[in-house]
Amino acid sequence: MKTYIIGPEIRSPMLEKMINYTLGENEAVFITESRNLPDLRNSNIIFAVELDEAGFCIPIAQILSKLRESGIDSLASSKGVLLVHSPSELNTKWAAQNIIFQCNMLGCSFMGHPLVEATGSLMNFKTWQKTLPYSLEDICLLMCKKIGHRFFNDAQPAFEAPAILALHASSHITSNTLALWKKVKGYLSDKWNIVEKHVENGIIKDCAGCSFHTCIHYGKQKSCFYGGIMVEEIYPAIEKADALMWICPNYNDSVSANIMAVINRITALYRQLSFYDKYIFSIIVSGNSGSDSVARQLIGALNINKGFRLPPYFAFMATANDPGSIHQIPNIEKLAQHYAMNIIESIRI
Repeated sequence: MKTYIIGPEIRSPMLEKMINYTLGENEAVFITESRNLPDLRNSNIIFAVELDEAGFCIPIAQILSKLRESGIDSLASSKGVLLVHSPSELNTKWAAQNIIFQCNMLGCSFMGHPLVEATGSLMNFKTWQKTLPYSLEDICLLMCKKIGHRFFNDAQPAFEAPAILALHASSHITSNTLALWKKVKGYLSDKWNIVEKHVENGIIKDCAGCSFHTCIHYGKQKSCFYGGIMVEEIYPAIEKADALMWICPNYNDSVSANIMAVINRITALYRQLSFYDKYIFSIIVSGNSGSDSVARQLIGALNINKGFRLPPYFAFMATANDPGSIHQIPNIEKLAQHYAMNIIESIRI
């Protein structure tokens, strides 16, 4: 696969160092403007993001707009990682979430932990100094070297009969989101091991932020201080799953409180178990708008922070307000079948 670096022509010395450490001995072609873009399908892509004071990188935005004009498959079979440098302490995560979301909608996949972010002061690496005897800059460059090694050696796992864990907190009677999942599920093989877990109100206690050492202690036992259904059912189900389907109606442009509690409580398991070989998918339904906000939230929490693998076109997003109106969306059956085929092509041998 050919490697491209997409970023601005003018880059800070810090971002230049990050690029060099990520590339190592590998060669790459720089793309700095939206004119005369090469075919980027089936490519390795490193997004080198130099943010301005408002948190934007205009050249990358222009390139993504041009790719969008070329069609939703303009990054098909490509895979990407991101290096983001900001002049301030802000906007690195926001920018990364948006770029990953836009590229994923064009067919690009992302391995778990696909981002190295460098804030203006590099203070985001301060906690690493508790375990690494290096300067903040050296720690940043070490992270770049590691992400480059993982990126160029990454192999996407595939399974003959995938195990899927579907998590939801919705009513079977009124939920458009759950109804859409049922349509998608109907097009998946009955030979797959598909497990559904209903996260009901009151049964998941949200994370209260135990100390790092407490979380590590319980994580080593694949447990959590608060116990309950998370430890008894959800943790074992996640461990067995090859992919997680997050069924997320839009609540104020966010996932529901119950689903967010599950994501927060995964931290204890994450301390002990790598999620690099586990895919995430999502079905998101909004009453009016904002499905993309929920998708970005899932990308930030699960792909960037927790290290789950993001397959191309990971989210199936729809707009439906009144109960049952999901069935009135034009071509909804065809769309559900198409999304199911994407799941199959992403994770099945």
